[in-house]
Amino acid sequence: MRNIPDIIKQLIIINFLIFIGTQFVGQLAYDLLALHYPKNDLFGIWQIVTHMFMHGSISHILFNMFGLWMFGSPLAQMWGKQKFLFFYLSTGLGAAILQLLVYHLQIQGWVDDLVSQGYLIEEIYRSLQQSQSLFNVTMVGASGALYGVLVAFAFLFPNAELMLIFLPIPIKAKYFVPLILLMDLFFVFSSYSMWPIAHFAHVGGAITGFIMMWYWKGNQFTKNRWN
Repeated sequence: MRNIPDIIKQLIIINFLIFIGTQFVGQLAYDLLALHYPKNDLFGIWQIVTHMFMHGSISHILFNMFGLWMFGSPLAQMWGKQKFLFFYLSTGLGAAILQLLVYHLQIQGWVDDLVSQGYLIEEIYRSLQQSQSLFNVTMVGASGALYGVLVAFAFLFPNAELMLIFLPIPIKAKYFVPLILLMDLFFVFSSYSMWPIAHFAHVGGAITGFIMMWYWKGNQFTKNRWN
């Protein structure tokens, strides 16, 4: 632990403390801290940040925290605490925005279809609030931010060799990251995903991370600002 950058330690500790706390508080924690659809009565603006520190299971948090330690540590060592935290939160925010946008487009399509059939807007949203639809889906987890971290790692260490758990063959980071993004896109447009995973959040975090890395690479003023 002594070799782990302080910001990585702090993020891991905060995530585990919140996870342990949710085991005692239960559903109330998810109502308050998980990210809800903005038109849902349970939505709070703070959830855009707090959902990144919530996790649905022990395997969920272990996987994300392992990835944060493995790929975030070299970035934090290079960048320092402030720059890494800014990047981490920004990519998590980008992930949430894209996933919410996708939810909005899907829900709005249903609403428009029902309006065309003569239903009133108030009745539609009242029904959605009480249903098991996307309107009541919640987002938790650091995966979106982690995908941004993965992109940054591949950007800075393109030839580092990594391995997928189910494919124990060394793959360079510059190929590994696009591969797992293609897998996410495959699951998005197919019915093969076995878990309730917000795949568009992964894509959103990766896109945000890429844009930030591309901008920082070409902007000397931004580089100097963080040094």
